Amino acid sequence: MGRVRLPTWLQPRYRKSAYLFIYYLIQFCGHSWILTNMTVRFFSFGKDSMVDTFYAIGLVMRICQSISVLELLHIYVGIESDHLFPRFLQLTERIIVLFGVITSQEEIQEKYVVCVLFIFWNLLDMVRYTYSMLSVIGTSYAVLTWLSQTLWMPIYPLCVLAEAFAIYQSLPYFESFSTYSAKLPFDLSIYFPYVLKLYLMILFIGMYFIYNHLYSERRDILRIFSIKKKI
Repeated sequence: MGRVRLPTWLQPRYRKSAYLFIYYLIQFCGHSWILTNMTVRFFSFGKDSMVDTFYAIGLVMRICQSISVLELLHIYVGIESDHLFPRFLQLTERIIVLFGVITSQEEIQEKYVVCVLFIFWNLLDMVRYTYSMLSVIGTSYAVLTWLSQTLWMPIYPLCVLAEAFAIYQSLPYFESFSTYSAKLPFDLSIYFPYVLKLYLMILFIGMYFIYNHLYSERRDILRIFSIKKKI
């Protein structure tokens, strides 16, 4: 019997691209669903929809952000070309704010800042995953390339400000309920509000580092794209 020929997308050299395409597609669908749901709810219920944003789409948001941790593994094993540390900082700030602050404090879940933050996150991710998904299959559009490399410039700093404001608003609740605070042996203790205040400083330092990295990446990608267009 002759050898069975595998479909093109299952051949070894295409497996990485097929996997990345499926991953980006799943993330795109998740973030598209979130943003569409938020938009429909806002036009249906107005400002009231902003109060229960977390209850309506919080689960899907947590799933999408949890899955995004795989991107660190992608970079580490070499199936995705990017710098590990900047991506680590970006994912860490979202996970800390989403799981450590918003999910743990029900009082914060009803704040308008959660809705604003989710809008910013999903706008950035929808464009980023669309661009990445098409790049995997060798498709590029000038408008999408420019948008993916430019949209973050005004929105990312706003994201950081919204994250910082969410942390600031959560401090009284962490102080009242002593969430994550604990006493340790030898008269030591962890007072979580102090940890959050320290993280606020780290958050803005990290923003400066990430912004510089993304700006350098934008310059390189747009330069290469313009060269390809001329060719």
